[in-house]
Amino acid sequence: MDFSGHVAVVTGGASGLGAATARRLAAEGAKVAILDFDAERGAEVAAEIGGIAIKTDVGDESSVAAAFDEIHEKLGVPRIAVSCAGVAGAARIVGREGKLSTDLFEKTIRVNLMGTYNVMSHAARGMQGLDPLETGERGVVINTASIAYQDGQFGQAAYAASKGGVASMCLPAARELAKTGIRVMAIAPGLFNTPMMEGLPEETTAAIVSNVPFPHRLGFPAEYAQMVCQIVENPYLNGETIRIDGAVRLPQR
Repeated sequence: MDFSGHVAVVTGGASGLGAATARRLAAEGAKVAILDFDAERGAEVAAEIGGIAIKTDVGDESSVAAAFDEIHEKLGVPRIAVSCAGVAGAARIVGREGKLSTDLFEKTIRVNLMGTYNVMSHAARGMQGLDPLETGERGVVINTASIAYQDGQFGQAAYAASKGGVASMCLPAARELAKTGIRVMAIAPGLFNTPMMEGLPEETTAAIVSNVPFPHRLGFPAEYAQMVCQIVENPYLNGETIRIDGAVRLPQR
């Protein structure tokens, strides 16, 4: 699929992987809508790329529905939907003095998994009404898993479960939406230089990087965005979760 003139929606587009993706899609000629709970930073990125920003809680289906109504009104129906919004809290299943982390688990599933599902559902419903392109495609949905879905570390039960759900629904979603010419892919990024990583102490970052075989560094958000564009451009990519991680495998802790 070409990018020029098509509408793209990017959740979590106010920072990190989402912001890099929004910038790259706009540079390729797409009209970009950023959905993010951080309205101020979302608006800053949107102004930079000539797009729009809508404050959205992806875990709330009604908030996502309202956001897509606004996108349709202002830009048109998206052919490209990329979900980058997510949270990454960590906690033991049973902590000190028997404290449970069910509240963290519920929030993580709501934002990371339900949020991805909400956006995919609304994006696909709109794409189904579009005219097919020469390739037969009507659109492409790209969701963000994590290498934690396979390599979940100590304290990551909630995060790994949420990202495992994103990876697991990729193939059945692709099979269901194939009849209308909509592709579904997932990307499982490894250790990337995002605001979450930038806030870590230098020695912690060095320890993390020591596990990455090659390139021996954190990933750049622009490399995630590049993968998004490669998926959009290649019509035979469908129903798969792609790791982008420098060959790292996470240790137990």
